[in-house]
Amino acid sequence: MKAILCKKFGPPSTLVYEEIAEPIPKSDEVLVAVKACSVNFPDSLLIQGLYQFKPAFPFSPGADISGKVLAVGEGVKRFKIGDEIVGLTSHGGFAEKAVIKANACFPKPPSMNHTNAAAFLMAYGTSYYALKIRANLQPGDTLLVLGASGGVGLTAVELGKLMGAKVIAAASTQEKLDLCKSYGADELINYEEEDLKASVKELTGGKGVNVVLDPVGDKYTDPALRSIAWEGRYLVVGFAAGNIPKVALNLALLKSCQIVGVFWGAFAQKFPKQNLALIQDLVLWFTQKKINPCIQKTFSLKDAPQALEEIMARKAKGKMVIVI
Repeated sequence: MKAILCKKFGPPSTLVYEEIAEPIPKSDEVLVAVKACSVNFPDSLLIQGLYQFKPAFPFSPGADISGKVLAVGEGVKRFKIGDEIVGLTSHGGFAEKAVIKANACFPKPPSMNHTNAAAFLMAYGTSYYALKIRANLQPGDTLLVLGASGGVGLTAVELGKLMGAKVIAAASTQEKLDLCKSYGADELINYEEEDLKASVKELTGGKGVNVVLDPVGDKYTDPALRSIAWEGRYLVVGFAAGNIPKVALNLALLKSCQIVGVFWGAFAQKFPKQNLALIQDLVLWFTQKKINPCIQKTFSLKDAPQALEEIMARKAKGKMVIVI
């Protein structure tokens, strides 16, 4: 089978497209014929050796998979050969076949094609866990989303609006902001051209925002944290802009606010029943056409490094998907 391989840490240009042996599912695993795998920012960190864990070489990046079950390992009862699934794994998705833990797989809704399914689980799962569980977002709250046109950011805009919040979308270009508007954003801030803190103050009448969802980090974190309301919740999702910012903790004291970490993957592993309830909500909203993944572009497996280059250059609007 063909796969994109990382044989040494480095940029996407160091990845290779090669023939490798088919993986064999172990106990509690399924072997999947990968139909599509979305591209996520953590994939770019993984290949550079900058992520929380480092797989043994060689490995394939890619975590967000949709496909068909080809074989099941010992002890697997939930799935059988031929079932169509969506699944989440640490790596291995940029390949024609992949093994996934059975408890990290879910039946693919019949109304969802494989491209949408691959773009669904990580982005919506992260955003919904962040907003519902970590922030306890309430109707009437004001939500500021940084990096709002990206994979996680755009789903947060969409879900925040669906959950009854007023949504302020912040992004770096007018084109990105127009996309956010089409996904439900009430207010828009171009933080490359406007003062983020001053704009939030004006849009909220000086009250600040109840929740900030931040997948960007870097220079945007400080003004966003300074824009938070009394007893606000600041959601730390990631650092797509590159640098991990240092936070002035006196701001948390002055605003009596919470700085809250969001690691959906770990939550899903530790609390599978609670996570399943979140996924069921999301699937229901998809079938009701209340949410809809934004697919910016698709790539062939061979061209997957190009997709990673675009993610790293922050060119992504919505999701990019490898279609096999």
